[in-house]
Amino acid sequence: MSTIRKTITMTSQQNDWVKSRIASGDYTNDSEYFRDLVRQDQLRNSQLERIRAALIEGEESGISPRTPQEIREQLREKLAEDGVLQAERTR
Repeated sequence: MSTIRKTITMTSQQNDWVKSRIASGDYTNDSEYFRDLVRQDQLRNSQLERIRAALIEGEESGISPRTPQEIREQLREKLAEDGVLQAERTR
């Protein structure tokens, strides 16, 4: 993968923040910090796109014949199966 050199301008307060992140040991230099910010932004954008797609799919699927309680229970069961949530059998 090739690299491209960029020049950025920031306020002294922003520069102090970047330098403090490096001084704390979280990053070794400015470039590493900015690359991490770009990766985080890419991940956030990807997550938002998945949410948007799911919302569109939901809107296009029409009205469900299930009750809100049935929908919640099915979601709880799926999350429990996936190990994300312990099954709540008391509700």
